[in-house]
Amino acid sequence: MRPLIRTACLRARVRAMATLPATAAFSSTRAPSPCPSPSRARRLLFAARFLPSAPPPPAGARALRTSAAAAEAAVEVGGVKIAREDVVKEDDPTNNVPDTIYSKIGLQLHRRDNHPLGILKNTIYDYFDKSFPGQFVKFDDLCPLVSTKQNFDDVLVPADHVSRSYNDTYYVDSQTVLRCHTSAHQAELLREGHTHFLVIGDVYRRDSIDSTHYPVFHQMEGFRVFSPDDWSGSGMDGTAYAATDLKKTLEGLATHLFGAVEMRWVDTYFPFTNPSFELEIYFQGDWLEVLGCGVTEQEILKSNGRTDHVAWAFGLGLERLAMVLFDIPDIRLFWSNDQRFTSQFSKGKLGIKFKPFSKFPPCYKDMSFWINDEFTENNLCEVVRGIAGDLVEEVKLIDNFTNKKGMTSHCYRIAYRSMERSLTDEEINDMQWNVREEVKSKLRIELR
Repeated sequence: MRPLIRTACLRARVRAMATLPATAAFSSTRAPSPCPSPSRARRLLFAARFLPSAPPPPAGARALRTSAAAAEAAVEVGGVKIAREDVVKEDDPTNNVPDTIYSKIGLQLHRRDNHPLGILKNTIYDYFDKSFPGQFVKFDDLCPLVSTKQNFDDVLVPADHVSRSYNDTYYVDSQTVLRCHTSAHQAELLREGHTHFLVIGDVYRRDSIDSTHYPVFHQMEGFRVFSPDDWSGSGMDGTAYAATDLKKTLEGLATHLFGAVEMRWVDTYFPFTNPSFELEIYFQGDWLEVLGCGVTEQEILKSNGRTDHVAWAFGLGLERLAMVLFDIPDIRLFWSNDQRFTSQFSKGKLGIKFKPFSKFPPCYKDMSFWINDEFTENNLCEVVRGIAGDLVEEVKLIDNFTNKKGMTSHCYRIAYRSMERSLTDEEINDMQWNVREEVKSKLRIELR
């Protein structure tokens, strides 16, 4: 195990990396300081990025204490050790990463061959290996800590875009985030000389709580670069040539995953591609959005040393497709270690239909409060997750009104349900009491 290096040169390293460019992300499910590349030298430089700071958090509810304790040990991703204090920094006002999120770093569900996400990843690998033998290089172990420049600026995300807010993105500090998309690594891979690559990894976004949304999910990104020699003689310009090749490639992928299905292309907008498309398939009686894609903006290619070239890129959410292909009804199940779940799936067997092993009853608790100007639903969901973890199934606004004094009240219904056992009245009441106390203190709202 390589020791974690923490020196002052890290800050300089981040500033230096901030001059490097990056590229695009697409995820219809819903991008970085430096991140390790396949190069050992860069891994060591990245490891030097972090300075120790915050002390362990104060004790909270039982679930939160358990999560914090589990988070104490450092994890290793791509040859880099990441300790809790590198990610969760209570003394940094720009940090909004809770222990519940740190505890997911390094689990890498997509690298487990018997897991639905690993099975899907390997099936897509098989398609590209057969369609483009020896061409696409695969990266599935890149560190999720990246610079804000990689995550936003270098993928042409506007300065006022909502995704840059602390409400939507997990910030380690003002210049470092947990990647919102796998596109955060495109720049370094382009500058290393890669022209055909797939990047797969866990990505992080502050989000609502329901059966299809989770603050950590997994993306796959594909990228292909063309030189003028590729489209000369085709009768098309570079953009048209790349778009044609992109659609042919992704239609083949959809057939590989879903069989002979009806497909359609929908024009859309992404800041990093032009033209941009979404692929939809008609599956099980409805149109399903499969992925987003497009022809990469020339500004991105030029800033990464690819003048006069064109490229295409696509991005898809593994959970979204896996839920459809395996009939998995709740996104929390992907994180389950219950053998009744994990034993149902086998390496190389795509589309085995999940058989529910239990359906424990939910317990609903309502909470009403007067909101302030700073209140956001994502902040509320973070507090609830911090207390209840994966025992919270849904947080839903069921009522709101504004009184004559101009004060607005929200009432949220919280559904607690375990996928593996019945919850006791004692633990539910304990969680709800702690949720109320944390919401009152952290969000500075007045309970009703």
